Amino acid sequence: MYLQHCRLEGERTPRFPFTIPSLAHFERLEFPTNVTFFVGENGSGKSTLLEGIADRCDFNTAGGGRNHLYEVHKAEAVMGEHLRLAWGQKVSNGFFLRAETFYQFAEQIDKLESPSKYEPYGGKSLLEQSHGESFLNLFMYKFSGKALYLLDEPEAALSPQRQLSLLRIMKDLEHEAQFIIATHSPILLGYPNATIYEFDETGINTVQYEQTMHYSITRRFLEAREIVLAQLFED
Repeated sequence: MYLQHCRLEGERTPRFPFTIPSLAHFERLEFPTNVTFFVGENGSGKSTLLEGIADRCDFNTAGGGRNHLYEVHKAEAVMGEHLRLAWGQKVSNGFFLRAETFYQFAEQIDKLESPSKYEPYGGKSLLEQSHGESFLNLFMYKFSGKALYLLDEPEAALSPQRQLSLLRIMKDLEHEAQFIIATHSPILLGYPNATIYEFDETGINTVQYEQTMHYSITRRFLEAREIVLAQLFED
């Protein structure tokens, strides 16, 4: 693995991000496999930690790599100043996908003057593609070689079929790239032999795929949709 672990650096403060329960006692997190998933409810801290890692990698925390220089509102990675990263082999190549600011990232690409600016994205502006197409073309054309890819909810724009396409891209890069992904997708979580960390009020804990709430809720809904909906809608 390129990135082997991240750990807390300096004093813990009684302010954000350590007001988030999962991060209140955070000390260190290992990355033993080339694919690691962060799972948990909204606000559980998974995106906060991922963004902090992106900051320490010198990736643009608004989305992008080291050479994408632009800013958007709420792009400050507060967690980054508290982290230290340990590398097996440090790589400078990589990308931080932040789904909520992807439109602004695409706008910045359009503003570049280079005639080859669209080559890493399928040959045309990301803004002239559907949301899902732009995400998938980013993965297909931009992702290659020895790199660290940090993806924050990549499924936000992907249909189930396109999520499977992303799994295939990850598989093709498994001997070269490392992925750390914050997700709610039970499809993506099914990637074989991945490390899954669940963020909740008890902290950050390793879980198996079948132990995730994402898997159990999805399975129960698919197997007994009428029962689940009846319980959900009852007065």
